[in-house]
Amino acid sequence: MSRMFSYVRMSGFTRVLVGALMLGLVGMAAGQAQTEEYDVVIYGGSSAGVAAGVQAKRMGKSAVLIEPSQHVGGLSVSGLGFTDTGNKATIGGISREFYQHIKAHYDQPSAWKYQKAEAYSPYRPADDAMWTFEPHVAEGIFQMMMDEAGLVVVRGERLRRDAQGIEMDGTRILSITMESGRRFRGRMFIDATYEGDLMALAGVSYTVGREGNDKYGETLNGVQAARARYHQFTHPVDPYVVPGDPSSGVIFGVDPEPLKPDGTGDKRVMAYCYRMTLTKEPSNRIPFPKPDDYNPAYYELLIRNLQAGDHRLPLWFNMMPNGKTDSNTRFAVSTNFIGQNYDYPEADYATRDRIIAAHRSYQMGLMWTLANDPRVPDVVRNEFAQWGLPKDEYTDNGHWPYMLYIREARRMVSDYVMTEADCTWQRKPEDSVGLASYTMDSHHVRRYIDENGHVRNEGDFQVGPAGPFPISYRSIVPMRGECSNLLVPVCISASHVAYGSVRMEPVFMVLGQSAATAAAIAIDSSGSVQDVDYSRLRERLIADKQILEWSAATAAANMPGVIVDDDQATFTGDWSQSNALGWYFNRGYRGDGNSGKGSKTARYEAKLPKPGRYDVRISYSASGNRASNVPVVIHHADGQARVTLNQREKPKIDRRFTSLGTYRFETTATIVISNEGTDGHVIADAVQLLPAEN
Repeated sequence: MSRMFSYVRMSGFTRVLVGALMLGLVGMAAGQAQTEEYDVVIYGGSSAGVAAGVQAKRMGKSAVLIEPSQHVGGLSVSGLGFTDTGNKATIGGISREFYQHIKAHYDQPSAWKYQKAEAYSPYRPADDAMWTFEPHVAEGIFQMMMDEAGLVVVRGERLRRDAQGIEMDGTRILSITMESGRRFRGRMFIDATYEGDLMALAGVSYTVGREGNDKYGETLNGVQAARARYHQFTHPVDPYVVPGDPSSGVIFGVDPEPLKPDGTGDKRVMAYCYRMTLTKEPSNRIPFPKPDDYNPAYYELLIRNLQAGDHRLPLWFNMMPNGKTDSNTRFAVSTNFIGQNYDYPEADYATRDRIIAAHRSYQMGLMWTLANDPRVPDVVRNEFAQWGLPKDEYTDNGHWPYMLYIREARRMVSDYVMTEADCTWQRKPEDSVGLASYTMDSHHVRRYIDENGHVRNEGDFQVGPAGPFPISYRSIVPMRGECSNLLVPVCISASHVAYGSVRMEPVFMVLGQSAATAAAIAIDSSGSVQDVDYSRLRERLIADKQILEWSAATAAANMPGVIVDDDQATFTGDWSQSNALGWYFNRGYRGDGNSGKGSKTARYEAKLPKPGRYDVRISYSASGNRASNVPVVIHHADGQARVTLNQREKPKIDRRFTSLGTYRFETTATIVISNEGTDGHVIADAVQLLPAEN
């Protein structure tokens, strides 16, 4: 269905003005409402929204993507360039296309302005996709994909969040209205916002915060103090305005409310931050500005923690191309503005704007403090003084990311709620519309005072799933009896625990594509989203290269080169299966139990497509209790090579694989891991062989 506009006979001048309105150049004219009609109306220009819009057009439907800001792509164009993928082989369809376009961009020598491609290890010419990128590159690629699809994009229009903002007929949305008065009619609607504003306006059931563990029979939900080992205080820090005097009150950021037992539910949400893009490149660097509303109280806890002796650099400098970063929170006091976002999910726009402004002021001031405050130890201050904001990013926003990282806001409650049981493979839905594989992950939620009178962080957990797990179609549509023409690919129906794994940009794109596919099928059948024929949906998703199921064969088929997993290896001695730590290929890995030294081996045999040179890579989950001297023998065409692997260090390739070198093979490669003479636990996971340039 093509766009249609309502208008009356007018003078030439007014007709020109209204024509400008139709093109989105201005909002309203003389109170004349503007109505546009599409098959699919998508509200929220996140990465999921882009994928949904592109897919709707590919399905032959008219579609519009409405974004409240001026920038489309969500967090993927706002600094989150270090893609939290989980298992990359689970990512297919439009989502993978995006990362393949990223790779194609960086294949061009002209893309490397501030460094050589060969100096950036995540860029590998033989790979089909690339998972790290600069924000402006991502924005350009999203625009290219939307242009190629012919998607109509409307920027700068924000949903009116009252009764006048939505028109419904029973359970069906007929139209939505923006604050400007601009109205969009549709047959199907998709809420692709991080907040779930359209979902809430349509009367769909949702929740905010952490469920108690008893709600869904989970172990990681609710208050998490005992498990909060990471990003934690390592030195005693006093929480009171006058140290040692509780009557003086607490310093900023510390919650004086007593801590409830672990597993208790509440309405708190995990902390937000900006994923800053930073650089050390002198010609592209702007020193950190001190915000005009700099509030010293924001940094008292930081200074006390530093003075207590915690001199760790409180930031992840995840390197992107051209010497830039995706900078994420790290350690006890960092960019997460813990406890300052509880009201955000359901707040009105004015309140949200104040919360966003406070986060920006805090984080900008944090960086200025770390780089300039004389109370900051030299080892920390000297490092941060070398960094700054890049001149060539966010040029219309003071070189600061466009969007705050809304890690979690509303979550729909539908007929299928994704829970810890899905992540741990205790149950499996039969209506998969995509896979998630990332760690069940929550950032800290609050700061409290422990029994010793010191500050502690609470809420963080990082627990690996049992392997890639399917996301139910029912988790992206409202429960039966509620809105019948709305899909929700971002604020999906999931517990706080399961959402911690699902909430990754590649997965949002997967779900956006699946949502649009279902919307098109519902239109064709004149039915509701709850009644979409799943067999038909599944057939189209598979045709469009979505990955819906997981097995070792699926894993190998969706990764380059030849893969041999641990369940295809031959073991001598007693090895145990596990999935307790870190990333792993397929369902898990094997461990020697740090016992029987010299009696255990894992033998991998790979059948190669043709003779030649291959890069031999091995995956393992790193930990401090692993062996630092794991012997690996590579049997190749020219003999044998013995390599010693330190499994305490994180794998160097995507933190998943480490290269053991390049060797010449005929038709078979044999790699043997043993535990002879090792000084810790030995891990055997997957071996990958990639053709190397001769």
